[in-house]
Amino acid sequence: MNITNQADADLYFEACVEHMMHFGKTREEAEEIERINLGYYAGYYTNETRERVERLFKCAHPDFGKIAEHGAPTFEQAFDAGFLKGMRIKSNA
Repeated sequence: MNITNQADADLYFEACVEHMMHFGKTREEAEEIERINLGYYAGYYTNETRERVERLFKCAHPDFGKIAEHGAPTFEQAFDAGFLKGMRIKSNA
């Protein structure tokens, strides 16, 4: 969340992908997983940080999409998304 330039983002992303590949994932699977993870975790930070992370790592929040395209979710949108996800998890238990 602290990376601010493309060169450092590329190096970090490659290290994350290689790490995930050690768990038997293909490069494509590892890249997808890491982009989802980065997009998700960026959502816990400021809108500015989230936009930068999404841009540098070519990712998006898995529930809300790219902040540059959709804006920041409202409190109600965030609550509803979390509630629905919790209900899906509960119904699969």
